[in-house]
Amino acid sequence: MQETTPHRQLKRARFVVPSRNDSLLRNFTELVGGPLGKHSSPGEVSPHPFTVERVLIVLTVIAALLAVLAKDYCRINGWETPGQFYATCYSDFPELFKNRGLGDGVFPFFTPGSVFEYPVLMGIIAGVTALLVPGTGVGKERILGYFDVNATLIVAVWIVTVLLTARINKRRPWDAAMVALAPGIILAGFINWDMWAVGLLALGMYFFSRNKLILAGVCIGLGTATKLYPILILGAVLVLALRSGKLRVFFVTAGAALASWLAVNLPLAALNPSGWRYFFEFTQSRPAGYSSPWFAYNLVADRLHWTQLNAATINTLALYLFIAACALIGVLAVSAPRRPRIAQLAFLIVAAFILTNKVYSPQFVIWLIPLLALARPRWRDFLIWQAAEGLHWAAIWMYLGQATSGGSVQHNIDMSYYVLAVGLHMVATAYLMARVAMDIWDPAQDPLRMAGQDDPHGGPFDGARDWLRIDLFRPSRSVFPWASKPATAAAGTSEAQRSEVKSDG
Repeated sequence: MQETTPHRQLKRARFVVPSRNDSLLRNFTELVGGPLGKHSSPGEVSPHPFTVERVLIVLTVIAALLAVLAKDYCRINGWETPGQFYATCYSDFPELFKNRGLGDGVFPFFTPGSVFEYPVLMGIIAGVTALLVPGTGVGKERILGYFDVNATLIVAVWIVTVLLTARINKRRPWDAAMVALAPGIILAGFINWDMWAVGLLALGMYFFSRNKLILAGVCIGLGTATKLYPILILGAVLVLALRSGKLRVFFVTAGAALASWLAVNLPLAALNPSGWRYFFEFTQSRPAGYSSPWFAYNLVADRLHWTQLNAATINTLALYLFIAACALIGVLAVSAPRRPRIAQLAFLIVAAFILTNKVYSPQFVIWLIPLLALARPRWRDFLIWQAAEGLHWAAIWMYLGQATSGGSVQHNIDMSYYVLAVGLHMVATAYLMARVAMDIWDPAQDPLRMAGQDDPHGGPFDGARDWLRIDLFRPSRSVFPWASKPATAAAGTSEAQRSEVKSDG
């Protein structure tokens, strides 16, 4: 029987192995014998318990435990000012539970006369989680229970986001470890409900990568009903639709996003018009938020006796700067020698929004982490950026501790150091934007395209030919839909795309 039974061969998935693919991680493999060799089988599909996704879940759970430990002081002693700032364990959950009536039975948007400074779905999440806390009133036990309920659900969304990031690009599932172990999520994941929007956008990008445009649009619309930033990905879809000529992709995705957003918002706008409008009115009228460049400027202007910027001026300047940044990203997208990947454009647009917006809350860093894992999965740049964000995260709490305690500067962080931390966060984010833009202009630097892939996240755009491309340096080589294509101008099927796929796993 042994002679006649064929040897059962195990299936192998062509995974990219981080210890061989990333120069930084390769340096940390010496303790376990160095990077994997060419005769190893890292992508072997077998019944062993430690599959890639299971390891990613374990890593996420470990990171979540660290995130809970980071809030341990407040969980034991309560969320009181200024102690919650000095202990760097501040969270919006206890504040909103006490001060927005959530602990007294107020359900945002549904309770008549209630107002909530967040979009509709975030208000619904806040109200539902308040109902899950037993008891009545806003005592310490209920406040702790409210935090724990929300933290537990956020961990579940975090795990789902990690798995979706791993599945969006089947050849590089280990890139999702950036999301699983991100210091930014460990430090800021439990500040607010932003992880829900991050998870919905990740789900939308997963469906888009699988050519399920309606489901992708629905998730993007629901994410926008939770936090506004997921709508920005439609800008990337629009630019790529123009470059490839697949305009239907944009209209179907945007139409589904609009329909799902309206389905959530219209009923509550009719039920509580003033409460529904409050978020938009609050966003428009609020002054510069902590850690935004506008807030940092006003701090410096106050010390130097310059003229400070009011909310109306900041709204105008922030809008113009963001439009200018999007215009530059659009020019890059239609003029690059090869069509950009959707994750690259999405990262650039969201990062531009963060840098120009009049508010930068510490938890906004988690918006960019999954996008960077897809756009530029390089651990060295990722860790440098996360270190800068960690310094900013500490600086904002020390600054708020001084501001709320009234303590003298000599026992607190001085304003100038806080402004420097804000500047460091901005420089680090701008650096990542520059690296992604360089990858777009020179695909040989792109970690995915140097391995022969086109756009594994791009769904209908993956492998698409150019329909519109403007060559800024050689206009005769441009591609226009109304003109015949030059023989050398097939950007969608460039030399790099037609080259043999290199095996790096």
